[in-house]
Amino acid sequence: MERFDGEEIEEPVSPTGQYLTSSSLSVYILGVLETEVPIDDSQTVPLLQNLFLPINSRFSSIMIRDKNGEKKWEKVEVKLEDHIKVPTFPNGKSSNFLYDEYLDEYLSTIAVEHLPHNRPLWELHIIKYPTNNAKGTLVFKLHHALGDGFSLMGALLSCMQRADNTSLPFTLPSSLRPKASISNTKGVFKKLPSIFFQTISEFGWSFLKSNMIEDDQTPIRSCAEDFKTRQITISDVTFSLDLIKEVKSKLGVSINDVLAGVIFFGIRLYMQEINLKSSQTQSTALVLLNTRNIEGYKSVKEMINKTNSRSSWGNQYAFLHVPIPELSDSKYANPLEFIREAHMDMTKKKNSLATPLTGMLLDMLRKLRGPEAAARYLRNTLRNSSTTISNIIGPVEQMAVANHPIKGFYFMVAGSPEVDAANMGSQTLHVGFEVCL
Repeated sequence: MERFDGEEIEEPVSPTGQYLTSSSLSVYILGVLETEVPIDDSQTVPLLQNLFLPINSRFSSIMIRDKNGEKKWEKVEVKLEDHIKVPTFPNGKSSNFLYDEYLDEYLSTIAVEHLPHNRPLWELHIIKYPTNNAKGTLVFKLHHALGDGFSLMGALLSCMQRADNTSLPFTLPSSLRPKASISNTKGVFKKLPSIFFQTISEFGWSFLKSNMIEDDQTPIRSCAEDFKTRQITISDVTFSLDLIKEVKSKLGVSINDVLAGVIFFGIRLYMQEINLKSSQTQSTALVLLNTRNIEGYKSVKEMINKTNSRSSWGNQYAFLHVPIPELSDSKYANPLEFIREAHMDMTKKKNSLATPLTGMLLDMLRKLRGPEAAARYLRNTLRNSSTTISNIIGPVEQMAVANHPIKGFYFMVAGSPEVDAANMGSQTLHVGFEVCL
């Protein structure tokens, strides 16, 4: 790997980036794009060279330590052929053979493989084989230290075009919320005592979960310490967004509440199918939240602008400890109870200040004991839970890349020590599950 001559181009690695590349954690994001047409990869190199690499210098940088031992991003010359992977699967039994099993096995394999740190931390896998869902599949594997889902989705959109009209920009689902009125602001002051006690309770519970209290061992939570020793199964399911919105309107909750409730219900059904007693065990989900004070994706130029802290590039997220409701007879008969309970739990936790306090605790650990200590705390937080839930919002219109219409998109997080992960990505609404046993 060749480094640039002359003036060194270095940028400090963010605290979260240091945690995610420590001896305790190495976390990756896999973004899966399903194409409607067979993949022609003749334009891959120029597209990566002219569109992808210029998005952010981190895509052409490696992580080094300076003379003081601090981690920095250092820009290098990128050899694109080292980052493009085109696997070869065994020949099918017929001309219309579908390669779903081979694709699932391939995704499971690359999910546990570490990227070499002597070159930029990303890869593009081009699978030219048809499946039940697509004519071909593109898989971006990026280290989480490069950015979170918000940053990487913004980067992805900058490389894509609308399938219906390439000259028009994407539109995103509205996430606007009514602004608080003066009377509502006065109401907040009345709730301060409740918020205070709720914060103490939630922060204390979060601290105990990260340090002392582990979830029960269940079909979705393994005791294996080494991530590479686990057997990984990756699958995805598609929901109708219209039906999700119908449930949302009926219950007066958010789309995320509906999805969390559906995921919780599905997890408990799976656990009960494998082990009847596990439907009553103590299991916790870590629900990841984007902490930026924004209303939608910004342009890449805005995100990498260091003066724009509201939507800056990087890892800006927090997590909530949300108990997975137990599967009782009444809830089995009425799965909507899972959604109501998920809504109440997440609303209560979001109204406390436990999340920013946890962020302050991590920062204090980093300053007093170093990034490795903070990374161990974060690893224990993940390890003591059973699942993580995260989501990203996709555009309303169909996406296309290099004249390849995208039929579906989903993503997953790999390398973290919790066992089950549910990750949602929307163009159509996909929920991807990663289960490690």
